[in-house]
Amino acid sequence: MSGPKGFLDHYQELIGTWTRKLRSRQQAEDLAHDAFVRVLENPREQVEQPRAYLHQTARNIAVDGFRREDRRQALELEAFAGDMAAGDDPEAYVHALELADSVERALAELPLNCRRVFIWQKLEGLTQAEIAERMGLTKNMVEKYMIRTLRHLREHLDVSAR
Repeated sequence: MSGPKGFLDHYQELIGTWTRKLRSRQQAEDLAHDAFVRVLENPREQVEQPRAYLHQTARNIAVDGFRREDRRQALELEAFAGDMAAGDDPEAYVHALELADSVERALAELPLNCRRVFIWQKLEGLTQAEIAERMGLTKNMVEKYMIRTLRHLREHLDVSAR
């Protein structure tokens, strides 16, 4: 069986690869952490190529995350479209879609933790204390992430409105 050492030899390489792919070192570190946790929690009888196995695990986690995000966005858009259809105001509908697109682009520019805090608080209705517990952070840090996110959204949306 390949021990943890066989996998840990590839830690820096994994972060480097995913930093380039995701264009975010923080997201790459989060992904590497998740990959290592998954690999070490689910030991196999024999892993012939720990490097390849680790990279494939990271790739699978990333794909799962993208799929989850796509599903969430599709559900939000469906719910939003249903609300707008009831109003029968095409201008308001188009404006709302443009606003949602602007918010999505602005959120994509932020680090993963800022996005998580925003989504969990604003879309899923979690409290800052619940988010802090979920992320292993202090409530104060969660609040700082939210403030940073809201400032960024305000600046981004002010520029988009001009």
